[in-house]
Amino acid sequence: MKKAAPYRIDSISELHRLFGLPKPDHPLISVIDFELLKFGNSEIWNSFFYDFYCVACKKGYSGKFKYGQGHYDFDEGVMSFTKPGQIFSVTEVSDDPVSGCMLVFKPDLIRHYELGKVIGNYGFFSYSTAEALHLSEKEDKIIMTLLHQMQDELKNNIDHYSQDLIVSHLDLLLHYAKRFHNRQFLTRSAVNNDLVAKLEELLDNYLRRDATHPGLPTVNMFAEKLHVSPNYLSDLLKNSTGKNAQTHIQEFVIDRAKELLSTTNLSVKEIAYDLGFEYPQSFSTMFKKRTQQTPLQYRAMFN
Repeated sequence: MKKAAPYRIDSISELHRLFGLPKPDHPLISVIDFELLKFGNSEIWNSFFYDFYCVACKKGYSGKFKYGQGHYDFDEGVMSFTKPGQIFSVTEVSDDPVSGCMLVFKPDLIRHYELGKVIGNYGFFSYSTAEALHLSEKEDKIIMTLLHQMQDELKNNIDHYSQDLIVSHLDLLLHYAKRFHNRQFLTRSAVNNDLVAKLEELLDNYLRRDATHPGLPTVNMFAEKLHVSPNYLSDLLKNSTGKNAQTHIQEFVIDRAKELLSTTNLSVKEIAYDLGFEYPQSFSTMFKKRTQQTPLQYRAMFN
């Protein structure tokens, strides 16, 4: 039997209707209290996606939430971020108390603002739910205050200043979220160091395999092996080492190339294929870019 396609929620008005809420105060943005949500028995929640961004700040448990390949129980204060087009499911909804707010906004809200140009730089919109931001009590108070201020602004009559004020609040909220994410990378340094060590072990094993590689190591490849999203892995490495995931992997490849050039008689072409390059010239170009030397010039230093 063919599996049903995920249900698409096109508008914030439709989301309100599905949750059993009154019409939103603004067509492009809404701040929704979690305690007011009614999931009902609709099969929609088995698999759905929506055409807007979502920032959720939640405490308590109200059901199992599936995002990607994992299930997550939200039984503590967390802040999560999702972008348009991501697929979710909610099952086993309970009546346990839950508090917090969900902010949803359409891309059209910020399209003509600076935020619309830079929102792609906020990598946490591409994290998995398992990588949600855990807020301290002080941080939670700051975020909830901003969300309630936005909620109050949306209840005012819409005028020429409304959208500018709303987008300003949203911009401030995301700046705080970025600050708190950076704090979390610092306070979880032991866990993060273990992840970096595991990445380097996987890279080393991959580059030392006897068989010719099917290709160069990629961020997506190792993020999947480490059970994290590519953006989370890149941000973690940037905070831990000062380099993003792509740079970290490329430097690891170059270090292995240096080892082969200095300790073996393999040709540059053989080394390129051994490392996973499709074309030897691509290897030579990357090597020179990273070391300011050609592979042969580097090898000559050891002869």
